[in-house]
Amino acid sequence: MDLVTQTLDAEGVLLIALNRPERRNAIDDAVADALRDAFERAATDAAVRAVILTAEGRAFSAGGDLSRFERDWDPRDFRHDSHRLTQLITLVERLEKPTVAAINGVATGAGTQLALVCDVRLMAPGARFIYREGRLGIIPSHGGITRLVKLIGLARARDVILGGEEVGAEDALRLGMVTAVVDDVVAAARERVALMLERSPQAYAAAKRLLWLAGNVDLESGMVAEALAQSALVGTPEHKEAVWRRSSS
Repeated sequence: MDLVTQTLDAEGVLLIALNRPERRNAIDDAVADALRDAFERAATDAAVRAVILTAEGRAFSAGGDLSRFERDWDPRDFRHDSHRLTQLITLVERLEKPTVAAINGVATGAGTQLALVCDVRLMAPGARFIYREGRLGIIPSHGGITRLVKLIGLARARDVILGGEEVGAEDALRLGMVTAVVDDVVAAARERVALMLERSPQAYAAAKRLLWLAGNVDLESGMVAEALAQSALVGTPEHKEAVWRRSSS
């Protein structure tokens, strides 16, 4: 059985699904490798125009498999091992194509991070994020604290990380952790992707990278990057064709 399934439709939308439901789609080394292969394919295969990330079963992902914490780790070895999972999450975040997380159930740990780095995050009414790290004597990692602060602000992130353990779908929507709460997350994800694919692929990629950059640089540096990107895009066939269509209508 494939731990991660991949289904490419006629529109170029790649549905990537975690497929370890008996373990609540926990991410061990084999699952991480399969996810990495899927997103490397998404990045390099021209036939893939967008990605929907979801999961089989009742859970989205229980995060890193707890069995890895049963070892007596040397801190340096643990950081090296964890870096592989951080790289996977960064790969998803920096994919220059539309990504939608269809969060069908509970997400914890690295599963939460995989969902939050997608461009659009759709959550089923019964799904929730669980921040269980404090009960395990650890903290959210792989960008789990830093990225959450950038996404929803310090005060709200403090409430999530320090003040509670579960964030239900409606609270996640209120906090800005998800884009919408919908009954059929995969169907809604396909509708969102269809809208996203109406944009020029190059312009979408540039906007996506600039949005990430904007949270990490000062205003002047951001405007310089925007100007460089705009000047590169203005000569593309997609831009010229779009302008011609508008002027001819």
